Amino acid sequence: MNQTDDALRHAHNIYKADQVAQQMGIELVDAGEGTAGARMLVRPDMLNGAGTCHGGVVFMLADVAFQCACNSHGRLTVSAASTIEFVRPAVVGDELTAICQERYRNRSGGGYDVTVNRTARAGASHEPELVALFRGQAHELKSSH
Repeated sequence: MNQTDDALRHAHNIYKADQVAQQMGIELVDAGEGTAGARMLVRPDMLNGAGTCHGGVVFMLADVAFQCACNSHGRLTVSAASTIEFVRPAVVGDELTAICQERYRNRSGGGYDVTVNRTARAGASHEPELVALFRGQAHELKSSH
């Protein structure tokens, strides 16, 4: 087994343990060392009072990609801080994809950036559009998983 296989296994293990992500319909679609991708379809029960995808749902998708990327090294890692900038709304039928990239890693954790894009709405075809930018700082715990 190589490092890429190990990274995918570690990311998949942390994803499998995340019951909330699975209940929300978030899927882990890719993972490598320090990277991960997750996606979900915006459903009617994910809308806020303005009729667009709730910001907390977008944040959760980004956070799932973040947790899978920072745990891909095989050391139990949690969020120490995170921020999100919302660029445009998503609506029912949008598929949201979050791609996380490790920016730095040190003995105690690392820094990660996540882009969330929306793709083709039901019955429409258009290029992916940026929905949000997420930045997370990870902290590695003493125990491993």
